[in-house]
Amino acid sequence: METLALKVDPKRPELDKIRIAAGVLRNGGLVAFPTETVYGLGANALDEKAVLRIFEAKNRPADNPIIVHVVNRDDVYVLAEHVPEVAERLIDKFWPGPLTLLFLKSEAVPNAVTAGLGTVAIRMPSHAVARALIAEAGVPVAAPSANLAGRPSPTSAEHVLDDLSGRIEVLIDGGEIGYGVESTVLDLTTEPPTVLRPGPVTIEELKEVIGGVEVHPAARAEVPVEVAIARSPGMKYRHYAPVAEVVVVEGPLEGVIAKIQELVDARRERGERVGVMATEETALRYRADIVKVVGSRRDPRTVAKNLFRVLREFDAEGVDFAAAEGLEPVGIGLAVMNRLRKAAGHNIVRVEQAN
Repeated sequence: METLALKVDPKRPELDKIRIAAGVLRNGGLVAFPTETVYGLGANALDEKAVLRIFEAKNRPADNPIIVHVVNRDDVYVLAEHVPEVAERLIDKFWPGPLTLLFLKSEAVPNAVTAGLGTVAIRMPSHAVARALIAEAGVPVAAPSANLAGRPSPTSAEHVLDDLSGRIEVLIDGGEIGYGVESTVLDLTTEPPTVLRPGPVTIEELKEVIGGVEVHPAARAEVPVEVAIARSPGMKYRHYAPVAEVVVVEGPLEGVIAKIQELVDARRERGERVGVMATEETALRYRADIVKVVGSRRDPRTVAKNLFRVLREFDAEGVDFAAAEGLEPVGIGLAVMNRLRKAAGHNIVRVEQAN
């Protein structure tokens, strides 16, 4: 199979190109497309055979559920068995946007989408390309991230082609995306609602709207958490991981810098090619084969935007071992640390102070 790449204007996507992709979706094909979080790999959510092709293309475990993307609020009432009042408030505030809500599913949703579970995850993207595609296809679109399972999520069309070229029918190239980490997933079937995956809509923002919110231990990712049943993507399996071995160093900044340099020196003595994922404020303080600036500590959203790109670049440049600075896990910093800790396979070093 040859993957057709369609380059579009990210703000005003050309309708003729969107119609080509929408036709592929309606006919059971797979289309990768940009959202405001990462690139997604879409199939008609009501076509079980098409959804199963997502799992095949990504090598995705069959028990890892997929988020359904909609552009019409009315679709929620078709896909969910019950829409509680708390959901209405969240939809009013955060949709369209990077918040996924977990409901009890209706019989309209194929079991392949939900990995056989009785719940369905739904969100309404804000990206103009995603919205145009879903609207033109006329069906809800099941879409995980458009990468091979376990790899860093794609934040550019090039990342999608690196992983899925020849495995999918169409890629809509809408340039780079905005947030760089996947949507927040909030389980509305629990009391109080539970964050299953942190993302751009922060816990602090959720609490302002609905009050009490729990955070699942798998969302904090401070230690490996045994999850028998994954109610959300990102809970059960190793995710976001480059080929390179990654360690995350957390704690007071001076201690983090000292410990990273110590780890780098030890690995370079063993003849390994070593990288450091640093911030603008600290990058010049490291001696390593490759030092990459992921963003600014003063603006953690810049770190979120560049995180997966930097992880992929370490692989492209043949890094054997990469050390990454931790951030404070508050606001979008929690989403960054969730991804970093999982990318490292929970290989975390915690320091108290500089040596």
